[in-house]
Amino acid sequence: MKRLAVALTLVLLTAGCTTSGNAPAAEGENPTLTLKIGSSQPETQPNFYCGMKLLKERVEAQNLGLTIDMFPNSQLGPDAERFASVQTGDIDIDLQGGSAMSTAFPKIGVLDAAYAFNDIDHFFAWIDKNGQAFFTEFNTATDTTIVDAWYFGMRTFTATKPIRKPEDLASLKIRFPNTPQFLANAKALGANAVAIAVEELYLALQQGIAQGQENPVTATHAQKFDEILKVASLNNHQVGAHFVVVSDKTLDRMSQPQKDALFTAIHDIRAENRRCVDDETEKVLDGWRADPARTVVEVDQIDRNAFITKAEAFFNTHYTGENLELYKSIRASA
Repeated sequence: MKRLAVALTLVLLTAGCTTSGNAPAAEGENPTLTLKIGSSQPETQPNFYCGMKLLKERVEAQNLGLTIDMFPNSQLGPDAERFASVQTGDIDIDLQGGSAMSTAFPKIGVLDAAYAFNDIDHFFAWIDKNGQAFFTEFNTATDTTIVDAWYFGMRTFTATKPIRKPEDLASLKIRFPNTPQFLANAKALGANAVAIAVEELYLALQQGIAQGQENPVTATHAQKFDEILKVASLNNHQVGAHFVVVSDKTLDRMSQPQKDALFTAIHDIRAENRRCVDDETEKVLDGWRADPARTVVEVDQIDRNAFITKAEAFFNTHYTGENLELYKSIRASA
């Protein structure tokens, strides 16, 4: 039976159980479970050491029979494959962007639209107001439960040239993730997109297959894309967020105390994770600014209104039906 997502209210599901390969516990007892959590980010990014690692430490410290095994850096496969494994219960917990899950629930891709949200405050305000109903609908469609979202960072451009206005993108081959929403973002911004998996991006930049890419500052630095790309343009075109999504098959095997512990830890980590991302972002930017071989195009040096106007005009015709309604409601809430 499909469970209703309860991400922001902590009205948690009830059932006693185990993950595959473990024997069920007696009624009222906590089963001994080992849960797999995956992500595409390496250990050097904040959503590992200020996210996954904190979750493991805090859940295991409660001695409820839960062990969390971490698989960062796409060890369990790329995003789309991992989400399919969450649906089947082969992966218990994953950090996923909305675009990667949009094949199963198209509306969630809208949350990744370029300039849909003004900033991270706008994003979390929307999540806190609308998340319960939205995540319930997502759960019904996917048999997975979004517990909350963790900040990944504002997505920006790093390239071989400065990008101050949409016209500056025309002559550059910019890597975007190969999902319909990210490729729509490229069109909305006026970019000449090349779709390359993140696992292949460093080599593609070395070979000139791409002349730039878009990612949060922390991801660009952690994955060493800044070894090749020396110009950062802080256009902040997309709020990067990772939804912490749990397989309903896993929830079916957990005791209520175990679910309470897991959900509470995920919620509590959100604010700490955001501070960690912000601190690391400023640390990386300070290093770039101090390097005479680099150029940082600051936020106030970018024609953000031109980007926003272009993106809104695109998405108001690109989206239809419920997706268009959702997009307009997000923009109206800015």
